Amino acid sequence: MPPPDLNQLPEIEQALLDLEQSFVALKERLAQVKRDEERREELTERVNELKEQKKNNRATEPIKTEIRLLQRELEEIEVNLESRLLSFSAFKEPFWQAVRFAGMGVVIGWVLKSCAG
Repeated sequence: MPPPDLNQLPEIEQALLDLEQSFVALKERLAQVKRDEERREELTERVNELKEQKKNNRATEPIKTEIRLLQRELEEIEVNLESRLLSFSAFKEPFWQAVRFAGMGVVIGWVLKSCAG
């Protein structure tokens, strides 16, 4: 492999910096997902405990309030997990491939129709 041209060095350095920033962001997102998963498990376990207490206890109003608060937090965690895992950048390349191949399919269909007609 020939050595890179000296004019390309700034481009290579910038590409490496971009790659490093993407890697750091990915590591941070993975750590956040792990924390959210652990918190979701804790909250689910606590909700189940409270529901069990509610069955056995008559003072249910404080338990109902805590269950509602925990369920709200669980919903927020679910939204956070979904938004972190599903981003447009993850679908950018497959999206454009689908657009390209669908366009090719339409063109091929027109050609076949004109040949048949």
